[in-house]
Amino acid sequence: MASTTGRGRAEELLARVPLVDGHNDLPWALRVLGAEGEFGEKSTAGDPAAAVSIVDLMVRQPALQTDLVRARDGRLGMQFWSVWVPCQLAGDAAVTAVLEQVELVHDLAARYPDHLRIATTADEAERAFRDGRIASLIGAEGGHSVNGSLGVLRALRRLGVRYMTLTHNENTTWADAATDTPVHGGLTDFGRDVVREMNRIGMLVDLSHVAPSTMRDALEVSTRPVVFSHSSCRAVADHPRNVPDDVLARLRDNDGVCMVTFVPQFLSQAYVDWDARLKDAMEAAGENHNDLDARNRFADAWPAAGPTPRVTMDDVIAHLDYAREVAGIDHIGLGGDYDGTRSLPEGMEDVSCYPDLIGALLDRGWSEDDCAKLAGLNALRVLRAND
Repeated sequence: MASTTGRGRAEELLARVPLVDGHNDLPWALRVLGAEGEFGEKSTAGDPAAAVSIVDLMVRQPALQTDLVRARDGRLGMQFWSVWVPCQLAGDAAVTAVLEQVELVHDLAARYPDHLRIATTADEAERAFRDGRIASLIGAEGGHSVNGSLGVLRALRRLGVRYMTLTHNENTTWADAATDTPVHGGLTDFGRDVVREMNRIGMLVDLSHVAPSTMRDALEVSTRPVVFSHSSCRAVADHPRNVPDDVLARLRDNDGVCMVTFVPQFLSQAYVDWDARLKDAMEAAGENHNDLDARNRFADAWPAAGPTPRVTMDDVIAHLDYAREVAGIDHIGLGGDYDGTRSLPEGMEDVSCYPDLIGALLDRGWSEDDCAKLAGLNALRVLRAND
């Protein structure tokens, strides 16, 4: 945890420099609430029109990790809201769902105009921050949501979507995912066309969730800086969702950014090992570990589970220190994945905790300039390079 002085210095810094978070799953969490009337994990149900009105984000919401009270306490300046689509939705259903999620984010901004403002460029995001609003950018999570159509990709860009994660937990027909059995060896020829088209229309190529082979292929093709919206370091925690050293190092030449995430499974080697045992148990029972709902249900009933390993803010800092060493201070950021994971590290439980993290880094000797780059300046540079 940060000292009182450290948090105070962090709050002063974040009043001047926007805190840019790369990934927050509040839109789907609200969709679930709209369907069920209570918080559940990501599912395929929900009425987006009801989702925005059913929860008052102006009061603390204990069933969520994000609300506007805690976002303000956390000095959140710019947020990429994830418009996630589960892999169980495919084809036209995936396209429908992602369009509904984009509309939900626009509805959120319309409902809370004193706090949120849609931004589609770096200049618009900075203007919103100066006006005291949380700049609300949109990122599509899962390339299956375009259903193999460059036309749908272009339509999402016109609607304000600024990045697309090439895969989610499972392969698409044109890209290998980190947590699926490889079938393409990275990107197919069409996958390379997707990356080229994203470059052309100014949509950030997001390499979180993709296989290392897909990362390397995308870096070969992309002429613009890429982003990892919510990933950590493979050398620190050997999870397939994390970024290998050679790819981190290549961000220097690409001028991209890896936004370190707070998901416990990707931070602690002990948690990686626990999750691997869970996966083995699920596969033995005929369950799909990539299905987030099934994973959570199975873990709750798993007799061999035991307590999950303890993960703290120090684990987040270990990844930040490592990424700074390998990729360089100009190529790291923050991507919390709030409301996209059941649990968070101690000290990082919700969106109010960013100043504690920045304050802890200041206490440990990080300079204010380095913290400013981590907090948001690097992400803004990459966004502007893709505008």
